[in-house]
Amino acid sequence: MKIFETCYELCLKWAQHKHAEKYLAGLSCSESMFFPIPPDVMLAPMALSQPQKAWRFALITTVASVIGGILGYLLGYFAFESFIQPVVIEMGYQERLAQATLWFEEYGIWVVFLAGFSPIPYKVFTVSAGFLHMALIPFIIASTIGRGMRFFLVAALMKYGGPMVEIKLKKYIEIIGWGTVAFAVALYLIFR
Repeated sequence: MKIFETCYELCLKWAQHKHAEKYLAGLSCSESMFFPIPPDVMLAPMALSQPQKAWRFALITTVASVIGGILGYLLGYFAFESFIQPVVIEMGYQERLAQATLWFEEYGIWVVFLAGFSPIPYKVFTVSAGFLHMALIPFIIASTIGRGMRFFLVAALMKYGGPMVEIKLKKYIEIIGWGTVAFAVALYLIFR
């Protein structure tokens, strides 16, 4: 079953759409608050199909992601008990939230940077930062640096790797996709 190859081809097609930048911004913003699909899925094919705009796409992704992070922060800050906590309980994420809280207490601002750069779900940390009343300016700075490094790295790989990266990506997209799913499941089982 070639699920990820089909998704990849679809993303390449969307990357050429006249509203692709708006879709990329919307995906990036919503992913930082609640949406499960990372913006890299759209950023990579867009930067690959239009390498001359790779830095622009990375900037759009970074800015929209940080804006979404700020909105997630505000949700945690102002609406944790009334809105977020019931959802966390309903979805069984109490342990994830408890783990994020421990990481904030132990690592402070560095956990936001790490969550912004790594495949760790950034949304958990945006809401947690607000809930824990982390200082907003350091949160924004750490988010901008972490998210920016991640998205500009993806754009650089696509821009400078070009056709070679595209060939390798097409060849290994199923392995990468299923590997990512396995990694996410493993993280879930470890931290649940």
